[in-house]
Amino acid sequence: MLNYKRIIPSRQVRIFILYILSWIPDTWMVRLQYKIHTGRTLNLKHPERFTEKLQHYKCFFRNPILAQIVDKASLRSYLEANGLGEYSVPLIGVYDSLAEIDPNLLPSQFVLKTSSGGGSTEVYVCRHFNNVAWDEINRRFSHLPKKLGKSPGREWAYYGIDKPRLVLEELLYDPCHPKADLMDYKFFCFGGIPRFCQVITNRSVNEHIDFYDVNWHRLKGFIGLNTKATNSPIELSRPMHYEEMLNLATKLSRPFPFVRVDLYNIAGKIYVGELTFYPASGYGSFIPDSFDFELGRLFDINYATV
Repeated sequence: MLNYKRIIPSRQVRIFILYILSWIPDTWMVRLQYKIHTGRTLNLKHPERFTEKLQHYKCFFRNPILAQIVDKASLRSYLEANGLGEYSVPLIGVYDSLAEIDPNLLPSQFVLKTSSGGGSTEVYVCRHFNNVAWDEINRRFSHLPKKLGKSPGREWAYYGIDKPRLVLEELLYDPCHPKADLMDYKFFCFGGIPRFCQVITNRSVNEHIDFYDVNWHRLKGFIGLNTKATNSPIELSRPMHYEEMLNLATKLSRPFPFVRVDLYNIAGKIYVGELTFYPASGYGSFIPDSFDFELGRLFDINYATV
């Protein structure tokens, strides 16, 4: 596959080029990007792989509620409307610009992110106010776009976000291990049924990724969407209130052919991180490769035709 990051190392430049090419139809662009990222030709008319069906999902699944859900500023409203507000991450405020945030009123620990997402480059984690890198915050968040437009990965759900905002949240952490990374529990749900849970641990040091079935049996050797990661050296214990997590994932995923429900579990207290419709924009890899097909068989795309 083409190492485009080596050819164009700057992420900002890559995104700028993709915005310039926004006139290209989505179906053409996802074919091109899929080839560049995976080295494979995308079968959009008769997709079999999970990663192929995610491209189909981006191009043809059109439920307007997706824009509210992927917007991190409005996800809370969606949870509250469905009687699930108790699972929201505690909010400090939502702002149209960085200038609206008074540094003197910030808590000692917080998370600042854009409402439209954008990976680690659009998230800032402060673990102690005295160590805040204000220059870094200004570099990342001082120039929000007035309108998002087409996402670089042609992820249709984000087209409906009118204007990106800044979301300021309380920092979640485990009081027993305050400096440790939280475990990420990512439930792959198909048609309202959780099928697998991807667990990410030790994210900031030596990332481990493991898959568990819904009965909490580890699929040893299975790694998804980040081939640099490895399996955890130990099998993780079933989390507290695991049935509650499954029930929550079921409720949140019921309206959609596919969604990944991302949860945190801190000593049994569960929070919704986000609902992800296009993991890695459908350009990630699985170990073993057959898992891409296994997930694909669970993904019903009869919502539309090419």
